[in-house]
Amino acid sequence: MKGLFMNSAPVVFLNGSFVKWHDATVHIMCHSFGRGSAIFEVLGFQTTKKGRFIFRLDDHINRLFETAKLLAMELPLPREAIFDAVIKTVQKNSLNEGFIKIIGFFPQISFETTYPQKMLDLAIFILGPERDLADLDVSLTEGTSVCVSKWAKLSPRMVPTEAKVAANYLNGIMARNDAKDRGFDYAIMCDEVGFLAEGATESIFLVKGDTLMTPAMGTILNGITRRSILEAARETGIKAVEDKLPRDIIYEADEIFLSGTPKKILPVKRMEEHVFKEIPGPVTKILSDLMSEIVSGKDDRFSRWLYPV
Repeated sequence: MKGLFMNSAPVVFLNGSFVKWHDATVHIMCHSFGRGSAIFEVLGFQTTKKGRFIFRLDDHINRLFETAKLLAMELPLPREAIFDAVIKTVQKNSLNEGFIKIIGFFPQISFETTYPQKMLDLAIFILGPERDLADLDVSLTEGTSVCVSKWAKLSPRMVPTEAKVAANYLNGIMARNDAKDRGFDYAIMCDEVGFLAEGATESIFLVKGDTLMTPAMGTILNGITRRSILEAARETGIKAVEDKLPRDIIYEADEIFLSGTPKKILPVKRMEEHVFKEIPGPVTKILSDLMSEIVSGKDDRFSRWLYPV
């Protein structure tokens, strides 16, 4: 079975049962399709010598509940039951590595702006990295290109920017389309007053001298990969700073990389007109190697981040 988002054994958790991929559907007129009210989490799993592990499952489940709370929604299962559902969904699919997408949604047909109810439905999907997400296959030495977008990051005075809700992602879609139209792969957005924020779905890191820098919380998503990189860097002795970063500092950086669940670290080769000579840069390489060691279960300092399947 081939096609986007279809692995070799497509079994989906849907409201307490397991169904075939093509049976996990809603009506086009449902509230979450028409109003963007679906909330979600995306997390990765990988096979190591000790078995299959999910990366920071507890943190992702906690953030799912935080999103629901921010948006006055209710999840249909307690934390422990969602933990169990994620584990069983991975077990029922044949992939050794890939990604998990948890979606809370309103399936009801509704013309209303407000939610049809507080309680969400819940689905869990397993995605394969090669077949389902092949466009993410960019090597560490190849790098990518970025530009500063004309679109500003959503303000927390408009919507809860820390919520992983579908409606918020139009902001990133517009920025990514702007970047593509200008000949770049990814976009970096600034906040409403001009400080660096984040990409469409990626956190941004800069290296200047011996210091790793990333925008402070306040207008950006509390990225779990972002948090992991900061913790790992500090554990390794790399100076890491979270701060309000002026836009111009990105043009002065010695290294730039993006981070997110699919690609823990994605080096930037070209920042608008500037091309970096060394890809990856020395700090980026250290951190990339470190994150690879962590997710493969080879660094015992971070074994608590790996949840066994």
